[in-house]
Amino acid sequence: MTARLALQELADQGQLPLPPARPSPQRVPRVELSAAVAPEQALECSLAELGELEVVLVGKGGSALSRQWNELMRQHYLGPGPLCGAQLRYVVRSARGPVAALAFSAAARRLRGREHWLGWGEAARRENLHLVVNNSRFLILPHVQVPNLASHLLSRVLAGLGDDWQARYGYRPVLVETFVERPRFQGACYRAANWQVIALSSGRGRQDRGHQGGRGQKLYLVYPLQKDFRAVLQRLPERLRLVPPPPPPLPPPPADWAEEEFGRAPLGEVRLRRRLCTLARDLYARPLAALPQACGTRAKTKAAYRFLDHGRVNLQNILASHYQSSAARAGREPVVLAVQDTTSLNYSTHPATEQLGPIGSQAEGAVGMWVHSTLAFNLAGTPLGLLDVQCWVRDPEEFGKKHQRYERPLEAKESVRWLRSLEALEQRQAACPQTRLISVGDREADLYELFVWAKAKPGRPGLLVRAERQRLLTEEQGPVWAQVESQAVAGQLEVKVPRRGNRAARVAVVEVRFAAVAVCAPKRKAHLPPVSLWAVLAREVGAPPGTEGLEWRLLSTEPVGDFAAAVEKLRWYTLRWGIEVFHRVLKSGCQIETRRLGQADRLAACLGIDLVVAWRIYHLTKLGRETPLVPATVYFEEYEWQALVAFVKRQPEPPQEPPTLREAVRMVAGLGGFLGRKGDGEPGTETLWRGLQRLDDIAEAYLVFRSAPKEGPVSSDGRYG
Repeated sequence: MTARLALQELADQGQLPLPPARPSPQRVPRVELSAAVAPEQALECSLAELGELEVVLVGKGGSALSRQWNELMRQHYLGPGPLCGAQLRYVVRSARGPVAALAFSAAARRLRGREHWLGWGEAARRENLHLVVNNSRFLILPHVQVPNLASHLLSRVLAGLGDDWQARYGYRPVLVETFVERPRFQGACYRAANWQVIALSSGRGRQDRGHQGGRGQKLYLVYPLQKDFRAVLQRLPERLRLVPPPPPPLPPPPADWAEEEFGRAPLGEVRLRRRLCTLARDLYARPLAALPQACGTRAKTKAAYRFLDHGRVNLQNILASHYQSSAARAGREPVVLAVQDTTSLNYSTHPATEQLGPIGSQAEGAVGMWVHSTLAFNLAGTPLGLLDVQCWVRDPEEFGKKHQRYERPLEAKESVRWLRSLEALEQRQAACPQTRLISVGDREADLYELFVWAKAKPGRPGLLVRAERQRLLTEEQGPVWAQVESQAVAGQLEVKVPRRGNRAARVAVVEVRFAAVAVCAPKRKAHLPPVSLWAVLAREVGAPPGTEGLEWRLLSTEPVGDFAAAVEKLRWYTLRWGIEVFHRVLKSGCQIETRRLGQADRLAACLGIDLVVAWRIYHLTKLGRETPLVPATVYFEEYEWQALVAFVKRQPEPPQEPPTLREAVRMVAGLGGFLGRKGDGEPGTETLWRGLQRLDDIAEAYLVFRSAPKEGPVSSDGRYG
C-alpha cells in the first residue's frame, strides 16, 4: 500500500505515467460458514483411514478458495488476519472435505532470543530477515479428531514451502519460525514434526511500542529448510539489499546564547522560534526597559505582541528548550542542588490587566500571580539554569479557606507545587544519569509527603529541607529534635553572618549535632508509611547580647554519617540564598512587574523569557568570580567585547586579544555604577544589569561606526579629524 501511494503521488505530479487502474476485486461480505466448509458430523479416524490429503495453495485475489480459507480461519482464535508482508496460504482437503488451513507470512522484525541463537548482527538481520518466514496460522478444524494429523501436515507443507515461495516471490527462504501461546497450547505437534524450541518471548507483541508487555509469553520454535541456514543468514551480500539510512545531519551549533536556550522550543513553527530568540535578545540587551523600548521599533513591537498572543506560546513551551540546556549543564556536575522557592508578582498598579488573583492576606488587596521556581546550582554556587517553573493565579472564590487545609489532601492545595517540582526533577534526572540531584527547600517545604515520595523509589532526587515542625519518632521514642539534641557535639563550625540592618557582621561559632531518625507520619496522615531520615542541628554558642543566635534544623534523605557529611549538608543549605538573589534580579533587574500586557496568560509567556534573562545576568555575575581567567568570548560576542574595551579605555581600535571574563565583567559593572574600590569586592547583579543595558547601545553604535569610512587623521585623543 505504501508503494502504491508513492506511485500515485508521482503520477499526480506528472513525473511518472501509469496505466489506467484496473477494477479492484469486489469485497466479499462476511457471512456464516457456508455448506462447503460447515461440518455435517465429527470426523474421528486414524490418519491412514482419512485417506489421501491434498495440500492446495491459495491464489491471489478474491477466488473461491481464498474465500473458503477466510471462512475456515474464522474458527481460529486469532481469526484470518490481517497477515503481515509476503504470505502464502494453504487449504488441506480430504475425501470428506476440508480438514485444515495454514498460513505463512513475514517473520518477526526483532526477537532477542532469535538474534542471539543465529549470531545475527544488525546488518545481517536487516539484509537476511526476508529469508525467515513465520507460520502465522495453523488450524485443524474443530470437528476433525485424527491423531498425528497436525505433525503430518506440517511436514507435508514444509516440504513444498520453499518451491512455492520461490515461485511467488523469486527467492527461497531457509528458516521457518512460529510462536505458540502458553498456556493455551504446548506445541506438541511442532515438536513431533522436529521443530526446535529456542526462546521464550517477552510477552510484548509486535504492536507494543511502549514496552508495556502484558500479552503473555510464547514459545518460539524454528524449523530449518536447509542445512546451512545459519551460514546463509549470517552472510552479507557483496551489494547490500537494504542500504541503512544515513544518520540524520547534526544540527548546526547555536549561533548565540538565545538559540542555545530557546532554539528547541516546541512551538511548531520555525518562525515562532526565531521570533522568540529575537525577543529574548532584545529583553536581555535592555532588561530595565518596557517591551516597546526593548524591541526598539514599531514593527518589532507589534511582532512581539502577536507572538505573545499565539496559541502555542505559553510558559512551559518557552522554557522547554531552556530546561534541556540546564539539564545538559547539570550533567557535567557530580552533585547539583535544585533549590525551590515561591515568589509573588504584584500587578496592582495595572488594574486593567485581566485574569489576575489575590496575592496578599486580604481578599480585596494586592493582585498578581504566583511563581514557584526550581533553579539548579553547582556546589560553587553558580546557577546552571531553571529545571522547573510553575505559575498560577489564585481563584478569588477560594480565598479564606485556609482553615480547611488539614482536611484537604496535598494534591488539592497549593503546597503540591513542591511535589510537582520533585516530579519534574525526576524527569530531568534521566537526562543527566551521572549527576545526583538534591532538592533544597526552606521551612515551607517541610511536608511529610515529600519525604515519603523521595524514599518510595530508588534513584529519585534527594531532599534537604529546613525543618519547621516538631515530628515524632516511631515506636513512641519522643520528638525528633530532642533525640538529636541528646547526641554529643560532633564538632564546631565558623559561619560568616553578613550585616543586616543595624546588626553588624560577625563570625558565628555553631555546634553541630546529627542523628539518623525514623519518623512516623502525622496523626492526620496516618495512612502514610514511616520514613528514615537524617537530622542535622547547628546552634550558635556565645551569641552577642541582644542578638538571636543562629539555629538551623535540617532534615535530609542523604546520608549523614560523620561531622564532614553534616557540614556538607549545612553548606548545601547556605546556597539556598541564591534563589532569593535570582528572584530579586527577576523583579528589579528585569522589571517583570512593570509589564503591561493586558492579560495574565501574556504575562506568563513573557515571564518565561524574563526568567531566562534573569538567570543569564545572575550566571554572568557568578561565572566572572568562578572562572575569572577564561577569555571574555565565552560570554560576549566579538563586537560586544570590542565595543566594551574601546569605550571604556577610550581607544579607537580594540586589542587583538579579548580581555579575561573578570576584566570584562568589571568593565560592564563600571558602566552600571560599580566603582571597583579596594573594599567594594566583586560587582553584583544590580550594577551588571544596568551596565548591560548601556553596553547594548554602545555595541550598536560601535557596529555602525566601524563600518563607516574613516576620513582624516586620528588625533591624540582618538577622535578623527
